Amino acid sequence: MVDLSREARTTEEKAAAGGLVTLPQTERRMMRSRAANREYQIFVAKPDIEPPPAGYPVIYLLDANSVFGTMAEAVRLQSRRPEKTGVSPAVIVGIGYDTDGPFSNDRYYDFTMPVPAAELPQSPRGTDWPELGGADAFLKFIEEDLKPEIEREFRIDRGRQTIFGHSLGGLFVLHALFASPGSFQTYVAGSPSIHWGKSVLLEEERQFASRLEREPCSVGVLLAVGEHEKHHHSHMNDNAKELAERLSELASRGVRVRFHVFEGEGHVSVLPVLISRALRFASEGG
Repeated sequence: MVDLSREARTTEEKAAAGGLVTLPQTERRMMRSRAANREYQIFVAKPDIEPPPAGYPVIYLLDANSVFGTMAEAVRLQSRRPEKTGVSPAVIVGIGYDTDGPFSNDRYYDFTMPVPAAELPQSPRGTDWPELGGADAFLKFIEEDLKPEIEREFRIDRGRQTIFGHSLGGLFVLHALFASPGSFQTYVAGSPSIHWGKSVLLEEERQFASRLEREPCSVGVLLAVGEHEKHHHSHMNDNAKELAERLSELASRGVRVRFHVFEGEGHVSVLPVLISRALRFASEGG
């Protein structure tokens, strides 16, 4: 006969002994950038296998407060059978902020280039935007502060580095591609906010294309949007599609581009499916 009272006590004991849920093989710490003296919360997920001879692939993830858990779980599940899923075990490095919320206003500075005030979209609340224009300092933080620390801790394959950003983070990914194409091999720009200072980004794109005439590179670029974004965001889908078409003309110079519209998804709901698609795209090497 089952002792139900004992079962109840065990359940109560388990509940009393409970605590915060944590994701396996993950940790977080605070880091300060030397370039701009700004503080970041860094989330790291590591594979539970030994690194391959060349080292682990690595994915640098922006807005980590909102999507680190989604990506960490996706990699943990999908990389168990790489031969079936096409997803390799990888180190995930999420760059976030000292907040328990999904976003921080600090992202406006980190993800944007200096743009003329006349080109900025109107703030939805009618207030001034937070401080803007720190994209170069943020890229310097990733390259000069964050990457060396990660590479001291893990054996990283520097030939398999991915950066993933969404919305304003997608804008930053494009800035990184154009300004420093050798920093990563895979660039994932989800729902990129190209309308923020479009003229500045177009000039960066022109310089990037010109540089590739002299120095071809090998990069994979995934541009993706949700089908329903076209109803709510200023030309976001059209801008992304047009950019993908222009970049596809650089195929002979080493740029591999994929553009995808996720059916039935909006600006936020697109994130989980985009993460899954990005993992396969990165594992393919672009």
